[in-house]
Parts: sequence; structure tokens; C-alpha cells
Amino acid sequence: MERGALPLGEAVFRALCGALRDGAYRPGDRIVEDEVAQKLEVSRTPVREALGRLLAKGLIEHAGGRGMVVRRPDAAEVLELYAMREILEGAAARLAAIQATPPEVDTLRDLADGFAGAADDPRALARLNRLLHEAIVRAARNRFLDAALREMQDAIALLGPTTFNVGGRPTTAVAEHAAIVGAIAARDADTAEQAARAHIREALRARLRLMQDAG
Repeated sequence: MERGALPLGEAVFRALCGALRDGAYRPGDRIVEDEVAQKLEVSRTPVREALGRLLAKGLIEHAGGRGMVVRRPDAAEVLELYAMREILEGAAARLAAIQATPPEVDTLRDLADGFAGAADDPRALARLNRLLHEAIVRAARNRFLDAALREMQDAIALLGPTTFNVGGRPTTAVAEHAAIVGAIAARDADTAEQAARAHIREALRARLRLMQDAG
């Protein structure tokens, strides 16, 4: 947990958001105040503050006698989320094609290559995919876009298992990443945006398959 100069409530909030993104908490899981306080070695007060913020953001909800649980988005919310994600990720790739420095392009290639080499490990794939997308956003150099996508990551964390558990998805994602990074390297903003948007549409297709299989 980040401490340093951060207020404890903020540090706990960030730790819980990180746990959601990493899959330590899944939709339907209970978040128990005492357990969080013990794990993070803080009092219950900053934990209560952090849980209040998670509740306000719609990441957790009251579940009667079960206390607080991680919220499970419905199908309509998933479609809305991916529609907005497609727009924002497309814009990030477009701006990166204009703004990225040669070292940033090299970093994108390294991350895409790392993803291609981790095809048998869904958790590693999810982590590398996130790092690649974050690197594209950094290269876009737009603080408002960055803030919007960071906010969206919290909602994406509620969706549960990574789409890289879907058969064949890692292979198609490798090709999609190559198309995005190649267009950014070539300074082709139109193609970069189109490739990024297509990548998110395929991610949605895989997400809907996961949801269907889960019943």
C-alpha cells in the first residue's frame, strides 16, 4: 500500500482499487472492514473512508446481511462501458501516433512483444495488455484523456475474469496490438485509431462470450 505523504484514507482507497484491478476481489466478493484494516495494518477509520468512496463510485454495494460486496455490472452497463472505451482508446491511439517519441514507440513494441510471448498465461497477458494501453495513453500526452481512462479502469475491474481466458483471444489480440503499434510507429493517426477501436470491439465480443458461458 502506498503511504508516504498520502492521507491514510487515500492510501487505503488506492490499495483497494488496485486489488480490484488485479482481480484480488471479484464481483460478488465481500469486503470486510476489519479484514481490510488488519491486512493493510491501519485502523478502521481510513478503511471506512475508503469504502465510502468505493460505494459512491458504484464499485461496491450494500448486500443486506452480507455487508459490502463488489458490484456485478449488468449486460447493458457492459455495452455502455465498452462503447465509451472504444472511443477513448481510439482517441489515445490517434494522439499517440502524433505525439509519441521514438523511445516511447520502442516501449510499445517491447510490451507488444512481451504480450506475444506470454500466450499461455492469462494473468500475465492481462497485466501486459494493461501496461501497453497505459503506455499508449502516456504517449498521447492528454491529461483529460488520461483521467477519463483511469476512471474507466475501475469500472472494467468489476467485469471479472480477463477476456484472455477465451479460447483464441490471445492470438487475435497479438495481431491487434501489432496493428496499433505499427500504425503509431508509422505516424498514421487514422489507422491507429481504427485499429484501437477494432481491438476494443473484439475485446467486447470476448467479454460477451464470457458472460454467456457464466450464465
